[in-house]
Amino acid sequence: MEHTKRSCNCGALRSSDAGKIVTLNGWVHRTRALGGLTFILLRDRYGITQVVVGDGANDETKKIAASLKSEFCIAVRGKVSMRNEKDFNAEMPTGQIEVIADEIEIFTTSEVLPFAIDEVRQKDGTLVIPNEDLRLKYRYLDLRREVMQRHIILRSQVTFAVREFLTAQEFLEIETPTFIKSTPEGARDYLVPSRIHPGKFYSLPQSPQLYKQLLMVSGFDKYFQIARCYRDEDARGDRQPEFTQIDMEMSFTDREEVLATTEAMLRHVFKKTLGYDLPAQFDRLSWEDAFNFYGSDKPDLRFDLKMQDASFMAELSDFNAFKSGAANAKMEIERHKRSGLKCLVVPNCAEKFSRKNIEALEAVAKTYKAKGLAWMKIVSAENALKFEGGISKFFAGKENEICEKLGANANDLLLFVSDENWQTACTALGAVRKQLGRDLNLYNANDEFHFAWIIDFPYFAWNEDENHWETEHHMFTLPQKKYWPTLESNPGEVKGDLYDLVLNGYELASGSMRINDPALQERIFKISGYSQERAQKAFGFLVQAFKYGAPPHGGIAPGLDRLVMLMCKEDSIHEVIAFPKNNLAASPLDDCPSKVDEQLLRDLKLKCEE
Repeated sequence: MEHTKRSCNCGALRSSDAGKIVTLNGWVHRTRALGGLTFILLRDRYGITQVVVGDGANDETKKIAASLKSEFCIAVRGKVSMRNEKDFNAEMPTGQIEVIADEIEIFTTSEVLPFAIDEVRQKDGTLVIPNEDLRLKYRYLDLRREVMQRHIILRSQVTFAVREFLTAQEFLEIETPTFIKSTPEGARDYLVPSRIHPGKFYSLPQSPQLYKQLLMVSGFDKYFQIARCYRDEDARGDRQPEFTQIDMEMSFTDREEVLATTEAMLRHVFKKTLGYDLPAQFDRLSWEDAFNFYGSDKPDLRFDLKMQDASFMAELSDFNAFKSGAANAKMEIERHKRSGLKCLVVPNCAEKFSRKNIEALEAVAKTYKAKGLAWMKIVSAENALKFEGGISKFFAGKENEICEKLGANANDLLLFVSDENWQTACTALGAVRKQLGRDLNLYNANDEFHFAWIIDFPYFAWNEDENHWETEHHMFTLPQKKYWPTLESNPGEVKGDLYDLVLNGYELASGSMRINDPALQERIFKISGYSQERAQKAFGFLVQAFKYGAPPHGGIAPGLDRLVMLMCKEDSIHEVIAFPKNNLAASPLDDCPSKVDEQLLRDLKLKCEE
C-alpha cells in the first residue's frame, strides 16, 4: 500500500459513509472464510469494522487475507459498502456497513496468544477470565480486551471531569513532592535511600496531607491534585501499594462546605461520564448509628435491612447467652444507650434457609469474633405465630410480644448476636447482614450508586498494647469544638470533626477539618503519647508553619481507583489500573520488585540481608 495511515478509525463508519474510499488501521479481531469470501473483523479502541475480501480483490490481497491470524496489526484500504439488510448487525455501531478491501498491508504479525482477547463464554453464559497473574504478565494484551478498554477510557473521562469541575470552582491544581520526610501516618512508608546523604532516606508519600496544609498556610485557599500515594501494607481487592487520590483542601471553610463541594463534584462526574443523576444531597449517618443499624462504618445502603436492639429478650427467658451479653453490656447501655444484643429480622425467607445455610452465616459471624449466631424461624400455626428451630424452646409462649417489638411476621428469620462488647456484636451481625444482601440479592435495582456520609467519629481510641490514647484518624484532625474543654479529662467521649464518604459498602473518601492552632495541636500530641521532642522531630516543620497565621482549613481525598472500580461495577481496583501489582505487591509484567546491581548498592552505602 502506498498510503497506510488511517483516514478514520474502526468505530466511525456509518451508512452515510457508503461509497467512500477509506483506510483503516487496527488489529485482526477475528477472521472467517466463507466460500470465496474472507471476512475480517478489524478492531481498534474506537470499535470494530467488518472488512470483506471478495472476488473483486487482486490475488495479492486475497493471499494476504488468507494468511491473517488473530492480533496481526494491519492496514486496509477499500470502499465502504452497505450490507444487505438481512445481514445488519444491530450489536455493532458499524453493523450496517462493511469495507470491501482493495489492499491490505501487514504491519506486524502476532505469536499465538497466551489467552483469548475475544470474549470466551461457557455454555451457561459465564465469561471465562484468564488467571490474574497471566493477565498481568501480558497486561498489554489484557488491555486490548473490550472490557478493559472501557474501564481505562472511563477512568480518563472521570479524571477529566474532576479537573473540569474543580477548576471551574477556582481550585488550583498544585503538585506536591514525591520524595518527602518520613512521618508516622498509620501504614509503613516506602523508603528511598539517598546517595548524596548516605544513611538517610526519603519517603514516598502516603498522602499529600502535610503539604496541602502548608499550601493553605501559603494562601492558596483552594487546592486539588490527582495525587499518587504509596503505602506498604497488605494488598487486597480495593488496595495496592501505589494508588491515586483526588486530593482536595480548602481554607476559610467548614464541614458543610467540604461535603457540599464533594457532592457537587461527584454529581458532575457521574452525569458527565455515565449520564447518571445522583441525588442533590447524600445520606448522613453518625458513626454510632452506622454501627448500631448496619454493623459497619462503611455500610452498604442499597438494601434496607437494619439491625435492632434485642436487649429486652434477655428478661424473657433463662437463655444464658442473652443474659450474659446483656449484663456485660449494661454499662455500655447506660452510658451510650448501646446494646450488646443485636437482632436481624430477615423478612419472608425462613423456609429458604436450611440448617446448613444458617451454619454458613454463623461462620461469617465467628470470623468477626462472635461466639455464635442464635436463630429462630417464625411460622404460622392455627392462626398464631410460633417459633421453631434454633433457640425457639427458650422463648415459647413469648412469640407475640417478641414479634411485635421486632416488627416480625410469619416466615421471617430471626438472627441474633450477643456479646459483652457492643462493637463486636454490631460488627459480627453486620457481616451477616452484608452476606445476606449478596445471598438474597436484596439490592434495590433502582439504587445503583448509594452514597452516604459517616460523621461524628470517635476522636481517640485506647491502645491496650501501649497503654495510651491514640487518634482514630490523623493527629491534625480538629476535635469538635464542644469537646475542647474536656480533651484531657475525658478523651473517650471526644468526637472528631471528620467525615467518611461511603459508596455501596466501600469507604470512598476520608477527610476532616484540621487543627490550625499550635497550642491545640500540642494538646493532641500530648494526649496521644507524643513527647514534645518526638512531635518536633516528626512534624516540627508543620507546627512551625502554624505559628505564622494559619487559616481554618479542611479537606477530603476520594480514592480515584475505588471510585472508577465501583462505577465499572468491579470488585478489584486491579480492573481499572493500567499496570497494577498483584496481591503479593509484585508485577509479573516486569518482574518487580527485583534485585539490583551490586554497584548501585555500594553507591548508596547499603547491604542487603536475605
